[in-house]
Amino acid sequence: MAVLLALLSSAMWGTSDFCGGTLTRRRPAVTVAAVSELVGLAGILVAAIAAGALSASPGYVGWGLLGAVAGTVGIVAFYEALATGTMGIIAPIAAMGVVVPVAVGLAGGDRPSALQVAGIAVAIVGIVLASGPELRRDVDGLSAARPLWLAGLAAVGFGVVFVALAHGAKHNTLMTLVVMRAVAIVLMVAIALVTSTSLRVGAGDAPMLVVVGAFDVGANVTFAYATRHGLLAVVSVLSSLYPAVTVVLARAVHTERLARLQLAGVIAALGGVVLIAS
Repeated sequence: MAVLLALLSSAMWGTSDFCGGTLTRRRPAVTVAAVSELVGLAGILVAAIAAGALSASPGYVGWGLLGAVAGTVGIVAFYEALATGTMGIIAPIAAMGVVVPVAVGLAGGDRPSALQVAGIAVAIVGIVLASGPELRRDVDGLSAARPLWLAGLAAVGFGVVFVALAHGAKHNTLMTLVVMRAVAIVLMVAIALVTSTSLRVGAGDAPMLVVVGAFDVGANVTFAYATRHGLLAVVSVLSSLYPAVTVVLARAVHTERLARLQLAGVIAALGGVVLIAS
């Protein structure tokens, strides 16, 4: 059961990322992120009310605020990177956010296993191989390095979110997520107002936006249940495979093609992520 839930979590995260990136090719990243976060907030809020979590001790608030700021930066940068870069390269780079909690653990006295150290090395080599050809070309006069830097920024943001969630969960997981999503929506609306970005979406965008928001929440829920019924190490490894889903969908739907060197880099990056998560 735990294995199936973890794989389901991976599939939903990967699909959510793909749909979010695809939507951002025709809608502003802030718009896609804000509306999908609203969908996710509705689902988490219902779960929190049903679980009676609204009366939980407020120790989660600070961590929720940190996660909201980091998550807003991360998701907007990620969607923009997916929309303007090659999804098959952007997704594995953003998945390197797992390095952040590893670094925090090191600072707190943790010692990574030999597999994790090897994973970091393999992932870095993979990212260099995958992104190298991208750095040497331009797209419509714009440097192709921009999506790569955005993916790196997204990785840092996601990594900080992992840390905030881990600490917030010590108080209440559901309420930490409620605060994160609610504050993130406020931040995104503020960004939209400052940049004069419309938050309106077309009726045709609604189904995909629901998938983005609902699948993201669903992935969090299935991951949480998987950790309760199986070994965390196994569940984490299987759940970290979500970039592979994004890569496959990008190839099938957008007919993305990678050079052999890039493909080898993507495989190495994904392998490194799995080793780090283990």
